[in-house]
Amino acid sequence: MKQEKKSKINIDINVLDEIIKETVQSVEESEQQIYDIAENARMEYYRVQKEVSKVKNEVKDIISEVDLLEGKEKKARLHLMEVSSNFDKYNEKDIFEAYENAKNIQIDLSLMREREFNLRKKRDELEFTLKRLSETMKKAESLVTQVSVVLKYLTSNLSDLTTYLGEIHQRQMLAFRIIKAQEEERKRVAREIHDGPAQSMANIVLRAELCEKLQNVNPEKMPEELLSLKDVVREVLQDLRKIIFDLRPMALDDLGIVPTLKRFVSNHQEKYDMPIELIIIGEDKKLSTSLSLAIYRTVQEALTNVRKHASASKVTIKIEFANNKINLSIKDNGCGFNVEEALNDEKSECYGLIGVQERIELLEGEVEFISSPEKGTTIKAVVPIC
Repeated sequence: MKQEKKSKINIDINVLDEIIKETVQSVEESEQQIYDIAENARMEYYRVQKEVSKVKNEVKDIISEVDLLEGKEKKARLHLMEVSSNFDKYNEKDIFEAYENAKNIQIDLSLMREREFNLRKKRDELEFTLKRLSETMKKAESLVTQVSVVLKYLTSNLSDLTTYLGEIHQRQMLAFRIIKAQEEERKRVAREIHDGPAQSMANIVLRAELCEKLQNVNPEKMPEELLSLKDVVREVLQDLRKIIFDLRPMALDDLGIVPTLKRFVSNHQEKYDMPIELIIIGEDKKLSTSLSLAIYRTVQEALTNVRKHASASKVTIKIEFANNKINLSIKDNGCGFNVEEALNDEKSECYGLIGVQERIELLEGEVEFISSPEKGTTIKAVVPIC
């Protein structure tokens, strides 16, 4: 009877695992679709925002023109009344000219008022669209955050379901801290996209419109403008590749952790003129994607903190491949900090170190931050190789 119950539980867990895998795949696809919606809405928002500003200026200008024409029209009517009532002073030609002048001004005024009405209507429609796009962005960003949390739960280790269920309350508390770290990273990426590729793409649109006009007005300048446009596109592509590499280095899957880290360290040294020593001990091994990514993110976060806060003149990264574990050490000679205060103070927003800690602990590893003011910082991590 006990054996039958045990088999039934195993079957249920296997079915649950299969359902979760399918759900994860579906949620991942949904997350990407929501992210695409958010980015498309953001791009459209900035485009419409510029158009609203342009139309507002046009409305302002045309109001001034209408006011001016109304003054002219009033004067023309008064002049026509004067000419029409003083036959002794004015002849038939004067009356005709005054009438024509008043009529022409009235026609111009009518057309200008119609244009003002259309521009005001266009402005109101654009402002309504802008509000709708803003709401769409907020909803999409909120959904992406929620989906990210769902994925975090679904992709956690389910090998021991009983243990997992016993720790679920603790994981819920940790998830809120992870959400904060993810939100900060999302803001950073959004800023990079907005300040870089998004602005450049807007420039590309303007240059493309210029090319369309040149085709009809001055075709000889088309090649020169197209060359300039190609340069802008190349710059955008380069910026996007950098952002994509920072989000998920493809070299981890193709080359492995050691070549990827060597490339990253080399680029970091060249870009920020920071002396970094990378020491590899033992034979390089093929690691799981999650383990490789955890090591890479730990090194990436450590070097980012050194560059931003430590004012260090040297950094040493040591990776040791043991039989069933990896020992990672990252040491700098910078200004250091109070570890307990940084990790426990909510106002410090020390999301980077918290993210490192969560990644390592989710892989059943251990991480230690050793630092104090003016004593430098050392990050030590031990992660088992599954």
